[in-house]
Amino acid sequence: MDSERELVRVVLVDDDQLVRMALRLIIDGEPDLAVVAEAADGDAALGVVAEHRPDVVLMDVRMPGRDGLSATRELLGRPAPPRVLVLTTFDSDDMVLGALRAGALGFVLKDTPPARIVEAVRTVADGNPVLSPEATARVIAAATGPRTSGSDARTASRAAARKRLAALTERELDTARAIADGLGNPEIAGRLHISVATVKAHTSSLFAKLAVENRVQIALVVRDAEE
Repeated sequence: MDSERELVRVVLVDDDQLVRMALRLIIDGEPDLAVVAEAADGDAALGVVAEHRPDVVLMDVRMPGRDGLSATRELLGRPAPPRVLVLTTFDSDDMVLGALRAGALGFVLKDTPPARIVEAVRTVADGNPVLSPEATARVIAAATGPRTSGSDARTASRAAARKRLAALTERELDTARAIADGLGNPEIAGRLHISVATVKAHTSSLFAKLAVENRVQIALVVRDAEE
């Protein structure tokens, strides 16, 4: 870790005080990270973030009052928003998917080892997604479950997704579909008989053309288009 790294300011949002205490101990134990405030629900989080202007918000999803999904949507709709890292137990996958759609840069499990939580905060602070292949596969699996929204909404979502995919080259579309299957770069390279560097180039192009920030958002576009 670079000793000259700029301090990353973090806000913790979780309704469980013990979880917040544990996270504060983990994060404040690092010389380049600092917890500047805490909130027990989404409503409180909005005020705390407006007051403290953190770099990263570690956001729980299931909370009384305003949940983490609603709070994430509002925060990321503000000017110069913080980076949001979703905290989950994976018993609320629909909320996680919604947060990722809204632009959260990733998620970590509540039982993630402390060192990995710290690294996730640093990674998100740098503007990079935190989505392990295992976690990505689980979220994509949740995304392919039955939809409960009305047929009109599904039709509109499908049409919008297909329009976005129509702008891709054939190889970019193949890469997007492989990402939607939960494959990592080496596996995609093997499937498509191309180099890992080419996979990375296609993925970067997908981020730009689809206006997304992480691989799960790519998978969700594919899922919507093929539903």
